[in-house]
Amino acid sequence: MSHLLEVKNLSVEFHTEEGVTRAVNDVSFTIDEGETVGLVGESGSGKSVSSLAIMGLIPNPPGRITSGEILFQGENIVGASEERMRDLRGNDISMIFQEPMTALNPVFKVGYQVAETLMLHQKLSKSEAWEKAVDLMNQVGIPNPKARAHSYPHELSGGQKQRVCIAMAIACSPKLLICDEPTTALDVTIQKQVLDLIFKLQQEYKMGVLFITHDLAVIGDIADDVLVLYKSNLVEHDNVKKIFTNAVHPYTKGLLACRPGLESNPKRLLTVSDYVDNEGKEKIIPTEALKPHEKSFNFPESKHPTLLEVKNLKVYYPIKAGFFRKTIGHVKAVDDVSLSIKKGTTYGLVGESGCGKTTLGRSILRLVNATEGSIHYNGQDILSLSTHEMREMRKKMQIIFQDPYSSLNPRMTIQQILLEPMEIHKVGNNKKERLEIAKSLIDRVDLEQHHLMRYPHQFSGGQRQRIAIARSLALNPEFIVCDESVSALDVSVQAQVLNLLQDLQDERGLTYIFISHDLSVVNYISDYVGVMFQGKIVEYGTAKEIYKNPQMAYTKNLLSAIPRGIPKNV
Repeated sequence: MSHLLEVKNLSVEFHTEEGVTRAVNDVSFTIDEGETVGLVGESGSGKSVSSLAIMGLIPNPPGRITSGEILFQGENIVGASEERMRDLRGNDISMIFQEPMTALNPVFKVGYQVAETLMLHQKLSKSEAWEKAVDLMNQVGIPNPKARAHSYPHELSGGQKQRVCIAMAIACSPKLLICDEPTTALDVTIQKQVLDLIFKLQQEYKMGVLFITHDLAVIGDIADDVLVLYKSNLVEHDNVKKIFTNAVHPYTKGLLACRPGLESNPKRLLTVSDYVDNEGKEKIIPTEALKPHEKSFNFPESKHPTLLEVKNLKVYYPIKAGFFRKTIGHVKAVDDVSLSIKKGTTYGLVGESGCGKTTLGRSILRLVNATEGSIHYNGQDILSLSTHEMREMRKKMQIIFQDPYSSLNPRMTIQQILLEPMEIHKVGNNKKERLEIAKSLIDRVDLEQHHLMRYPHQFSGGQRQRIAIARSLALNPEFIVCDESVSALDVSVQAQVLNLLQDLQDERGLTYIFISHDLSVVNYISDYVGVMFQGKIVEYGTAKEIYKNPQMAYTKNLLSAIPRGIPKNV
């Protein structure tokens, strides 16, 4: 029996000024009709390059397929004409890209972008294509699709934009659907909806699916077979049950172990580097690393006095309409929130996108103006401080933003980025002293001192997040807001960053607000957890209480949406 897709000995190279990089090395696999194959590995392992090769989208120059075959329904499409690939792309082979905001054209309505595929491949008239586009948007669960079809991408939420991308991908009922990290930065509830939707559409259209991700927990929920890529090589290939119960390669074992779970809570998260050395050989895991993470939930006031007290905080945004822009209502981003955080502890803040988590974190730092309420830090009223006084207070209160790439100035070297806050706040007596502090910070976040002369774009996502952490430590703060600081990182890099945050807290007595939609991560790092919904904290308790015995239906729904990481047939 012939396969829907057969990749034979595929190798892809990129030729640059620095030399030749082999991004995919002699990779072979097959996908059959109705089958889901998971492709996993860290950033840079070759996952996305493999998918782009199948789509015929490798940019040449600098990249090219140097050897191998890609057989789609028996036809070798390596070297096929652009006209032939254009016929296949979007029609027989479709792809859902990782970042929907960049995959969608910002100047066209989303309905038109879905309809365009139908007009191009199925030769429908504009009105017919629009009607079917609305129907497709309804199929993928976009509310009020007739109205939403007239929206531009920036007017939709992240989950809705991803659904539009799915509608575009399935518009022509493709035989093969490639999903390139389609749920990486989505809330767990939206992620579950997207995964369920893809599975439902696969059953309906009998599609073969290649699902690319770095998260093996997601793969366990949806895949039949699993491919594991490590440094451009296929190191393991088996059915999902065997991968999860009897992984052979140490790299696969590392990927399985490094994601925090709800049941077990080790003292430190294991990382891929704990399992495999630079040569790909297996390491022995020390027993100490497997011990439970010790948390004390009885914080004596003498040892852990209250550092931050927030009472009845409100952040309202006016809704204006009409010629005179009259206020007709308010968006209640933060609605009467009160919380108390003890020094040296971590307060986890969880909830879906739009619930007010980030606004609450930023309003505490006065990056967003509060409408009502009070914020006291070490007994001092934050909201009554002048601009000058608040600048002094910012030495003690820092933030790590969600996207390190957009929070780091692309025109400044890492050295300049680290020295700038020290110069503004007069930390160190001279530039030499500040440079020594910068070097110690870069060492502390496990980067090399020669990295100081590089620019942000020359680092990976995990390295950029480490730089952002180093910058937040430059003023030796007491309190840090971590705003989704690990949400878009590979699970192995995420584990490294979480371990680093734990170490820094132990060394410096730091206090964190840890904002995330990933409940597994919040469970691991937090002492107390607040669950936020529609601007309010609807449930609060220790991490153990929240996860073992949730009281609110909303909290139970969040917990039930977490990928189990257990194969479907186990």
